[in-house]
Amino acid sequence: MEFEKFDIEGPVLCKPKIIKDERGFFAEIFRKDLLEDFLNEKFNFCQSNLSKSKKGVLRGLHFQTYPYAQTKLVSVSKGEILDLIVDIRKGSKTYGKGIQIILNDTKHYQLLVPVGFAHGFLVLSDTAEVHYKVDNYYNKDCDHGINSLDPKLNFDLESYCNKIIRSKKDSISPNLEESPKFRFHQ
Repeated sequence: MEFEKFDIEGPVLCKPKIIKDERGFFAEIFRKDLLEDFLNEKFNFCQSNLSKSKKGVLRGLHFQTYPYAQTKLVSVSKGEILDLIVDIRKGSKTYGKGIQIILNDTKHYQLLVPVGFAHGFLVLSDTAEVHYKVDNYYNKDCDHGINSLDPKLNFDLESYCNKIIRSKKDSISPNLEESPKFRFHQ
């Protein structure tokens, strides 16, 4: 398994080694020990979530604040998505900067989204099943969202899909500047 960092400190792309033969393939898609060694950080994933969405669905950007802030490990078991994350850490030199990366069921990459980042995705295939592990439980009182279509985020979503479908909750989420600022637990 290989790990790749980005220009923004924190997120990590996890790339499994896929071993193919006439039967199909095999891959270790998650190794807690290797990820922890790479980041010199411990993880305790306690909940797994699965969503299924049709083409054009835009979910997020979502995040939770303390005491229920979450690190997520995102993967796609069926289909393809454009995964989106934004640094929302107050005082970060990369505050408001985003990363967009394609995740699919071919390469089986996973994206580690650390605490302090908002997360969302746009479905590019006919359907997509997105799986993510989290290291803290969902709490509706700590749940927040940011408008994925905020022009300041510079996501070029319309070039990937001309008909975007959002939930009512996501469509009324505030732009980055009006959303709650993420502060690390003191």
